[in-house]
Amino acid sequence: MHVVIMGCGRVGSTLAHSLEQQGHTVAVIDQDPTAFRRLGSGFAGRRVTGVGFDQDTLREAGIEEAGGFAAVSSGDNSNIIAARVAREMFGIENVAARIYDPRRAEVYQRLGIPTVATVRWTSDQMMRRLLPSGAEPLWRDPSGGVQLAEVHTSVAWIGHKISTLQEETGVRVAFLTRLGEAMVPTSQTVLQEGDLVHVIMRTDGVAEVEAAFAKGPEETH
Repeated sequence: MHVVIMGCGRVGSTLAHSLEQQGHTVAVIDQDPTAFRRLGSGFAGRRVTGVGFDQDTLREAGIEEAGGFAAVSSGDNSNIIAARVAREMFGIENVAARIYDPRRAEVYQRLGIPTVATVRWTSDQMMRRLLPSGAEPLWRDPSGGVQLAEVHTSVAWIGHKISTLQEETGVRVAFLTRLGEAMVPTSQTVLQEGDLVHVIMRTDGVAEVEAAFAKGPEETH
């Protein structure tokens, strides 16, 4: 898919190359044209000079055809504004914003914008928020047969109980990340906007699990 990245610092440039290596097309936005030097001559995507929350700049970067948007500039305010513009003005579902202040990050999570609030969550964590498929395992048993992974969940599941999600997809939800905090759900826990769902599943069934999570509950029967 096409991904637009705002910010060509170390994380933005690394993320751009990682996405290209997986076969996605990328456009990078930065106010400083010299920042694009970090991309190197091998980068095949678009370099767009401008403000990342300006609608014309976003259109030049191909936001109308994009499947994901990452705001990883050095400014918290700019990142969240750009993320909201991408989500609310252009309807981009897979949006992530890097926020330096963890207290702000919790507020922004309530607005439905997944945030990356710590330094250790770098480009590989951003990719988990942006890409609907290709779950990266957080843990795998020694035999390789079972893994723990975060799985992209369709917005159609919001408002439904975790027990319903488990029954209709055939997996065990190990824990949720909600507002930056991990929690172990009960059968009565209801999925909320912005929740990150971590499941235990068989490695040979990852594709089927991702397909089930990508559908709404009405579509799984």
